Amino acid sequence: MVSKTHLIYFSPTKTTKKIVEQIAAGLNAPVSEHYDLTQMEQGLDMKLDDGLAIIGIPVYAGRTPEIVLRRIQKLSATGIPVVLVALYGNRAFEDALVELRDVVVSKGFTVVAAGAFIGEHSYSTSKQPIAVNRPDMADLQKAKEFGTIIAKELQKQSGKATPEIPGDVPYKERAPLGGISPETDRELCTLCAICAKVCPTFIITVNSDVITDAKNCIMCCACVKYCPEKARELKHPMVEGRREMLIKNCSERKDPVFFYEPSLQ
Repeated sequence: MVSKTHLIYFSPTKTTKKIVEQIAAGLNAPVSEHYDLTQMEQGLDMKLDDGLAIIGIPVYAGRTPEIVLRRIQKLSATGIPVVLVALYGNRAFEDALVELRDVVVSKGFTVVAAGAFIGEHSYSTSKQPIAVNRPDMADLQKAKEFGTIIAKELQKQSGKATPEIPGDVPYKERAPLGGISPETDRELCTLCAICAKVCPTFIITVNSDVITDAKNCIMCCACVKYCPEKARELKHPMVEGRREMLIKNCSERKDPVFFYEPSLQ
């Protein structure tokens, strides 16, 4: 049995967190420690030397988000096993998992498994839904089953080798972020400041108005998803075009995929 799980995740809209928690449930460890990078502006500064870690990230244009890399810069381990999780919006996860693998291996983790799951796309709206309401119950069940598989393999003291994970090295060119952000409808806004509280980059200020520092926005759309008055909207022409492309080309349901060493397959 895994003695302890360290749940490390960046999850502005809580979708990645859900998957990480279900994998941990399948592992059935007696203790789970949570490290939510989403609101951890100074990052995670610690060395892990026991148990098993699960590190979950959203995929941003086929890569591991730079904000995640900054927030785990001081994280390290003494060879403990780690399960990697990438959550993407039903298009493709591309190089995100191999990039995350390379980073955590350099920090002293031993990758024993990885999974790519689908979550509602940050651009999704009620009028233009993209992977809406995912991960759903079927996704969560598969995540829990994945955790059970990992737990059984670790009991057999195998699963030591880093699994083959699809993706390219060098990684694809990173798409630039910044300059585009959700806007506020002042007729709907009540200045409740929930948008500022949930923003993982801390770029929203609410006083007599809502001010967003667009140049540092990562377009996670947490402020859109959590606004109780639906006063926040991401409606830039580039985003509108991207939504149309995703709906046209990426509407067919994709299922989670798992990667682990051949003895498990």
